[in-house]
Amino acid sequence: MDPVIVVGAGPVGLSLSLALACQGVPSVVLDEGPGKDEPRPARTVVLHAGPAAMTHRLGCTTLRDEGTHFAAWRTMRRRRPAQRITFEDHPAPLHLPQHALTRGLRAAVAAQPLVQLVTGTRLDALEQDGHGVTAHTRGTETTWWRGSHLVGCDGARSTVRKLLGIRFPGRSAVERHAVAALRTELPWPGEALLHHSPPREVTARPLPDGVWRLDWLLPPGDDLVTPDALVTLVRDTLAVWCGGTTPPYGLLDTGVHTLHHRLARRWRDGRAFLAGDAAHLLGALGTQGVQEGLRDAENLAWKLSLAWHQGASEALLDSYEAERRTAVAARLRAADQAMPVLRGAGGIRTYLPGAARTGELRLTDGHLGRGPLGAEPSYAPPMTAHEVPVETEPGAPVADVPVTAPDGSTVPLRDLLGRGRPLVLLVAPGTGVWDRRHWLSAGLMPRLAEAVEALPVRADLVVADGYPGAPAHTVLLIRPDGHLAATFAGVRPAELYEAADAVRAGAPEPLPSPAPFTTPTPVID
Repeated sequence: MDPVIVVGAGPVGLSLSLALACQGVPSVVLDEGPGKDEPRPARTVVLHAGPAAMTHRLGCTTLRDEGTHFAAWRTMRRRRPAQRITFEDHPAPLHLPQHALTRGLRAAVAAQPLVQLVTGTRLDALEQDGHGVTAHTRGTETTWWRGSHLVGCDGARSTVRKLLGIRFPGRSAVERHAVAALRTELPWPGEALLHHSPPREVTARPLPDGVWRLDWLLPPGDDLVTPDALVTLVRDTLAVWCGGTTPPYGLLDTGVHTLHHRLARRWRDGRAFLAGDAAHLLGALGTQGVQEGLRDAENLAWKLSLAWHQGASEALLDSYEAERRTAVAARLRAADQAMPVLRGAGGIRTYLPGAARTGELRLTDGHLGRGPLGAEPSYAPPMTAHEVPVETEPGAPVADVPVTAPDGSTVPLRDLLGRGRPLVLLVAPGTGVWDRRHWLSAGLMPRLAEAVEALPVRADLVVADGYPGAPAHTVLLIRPDGHLAATFAGVRPAELYEAADAVRAGAPEPLPSPAPFTTPTPVID
């Protein structure tokens, strides 16, 4: 069977190709660039728990080596502290340069035999039929490529989107920020800061080795920010934070970032899909475009994997757009609704009682991955098989509890995601201290294992000592991307089968395995 063609080798395209490879699906990644990114310390990415765990599973080592977790989150109003949030009860956001993330993903791709990365190639045509997609490129590889599906991860000016004739409406220049990366010492090492001092709003986010990224919200308009003006911003801001005296600092990188809000009308056209900035642009009020693109990749990968290995229903492939476009649209709508309060003349409006505090809380939610601006998305479950109410809402990401895996090891639940298979989790207090051979033959396990073996899709059976809000013997069905599909009180083979079939949206029964993948041979025009 032909590989999946991925157009674009930024974080989203590389992550999608790696996610497919983890599920046994080959891909060809067409990269218009030279294969490496220029270091830009002022262009960074914030990842919350789900996308960070996904990127770690894909083998990206730069998360650990070149990223840093916020030690805390502070807010200041004028020159007075307003709030400090720590992360004892939930994972702290991870902050790293985008070029480091991309480099780590490229290194993982280089070690993955199922991914072929082709640099210096520009897509200029694509054709579809009932069996696949044919794409034409020019550059170092001027040829036609054949794929089972094609995914455009080629950014805001997406060639794939234009070739498919998909509109990209929205608003331009929603926010503008002056940005600087610098090395200095601040009074709160490792802690991120949101500082309101009208007419300015400034954020400071730590990076390793004493480096900080500072963002200043600029007033509406397109006034030029000169280098001298930016240096003045840096010096004045550092002086306010450091008792009136500007500390020594080294300026590493600067820029002006203009943020747009746009949403493609369609994310699927036959066997072609859009993901990342090709499908959506966001970034105002602390929202994270790269992070949403990684969620696109995670959602789409397991559905394309099922299509590649077994064949997938149109409903399952359509669900990518239905779920991800709805989630991003809700994020954009929340930002648009908050904008009048948060971005009145001179910044957060303070002439209404409590408006400043409300504004700070909304912005904090966006930056920390909470509330409408930041929380991980929930997807409508395919059926109402939720006999046992647990703390996780139906369709929401599951809690990252320790589980005993099929090989007997105890690992965080998120480590078992991304394999293209649902998980069936049995809550059985006390099993954490048993030997694997005991719990596989004890209590409900034999009957549950038999039910899992009979499911219409291959699934992995795991067990946990506990799950938030779940009584003993609760069975959870978890989608391959970690969202809760169904819960049951005990072993219910017929209901579990029906729920697993709903997860795959009625995909056909398994087909013979595809022919082994071979590297495409370019045909030079």
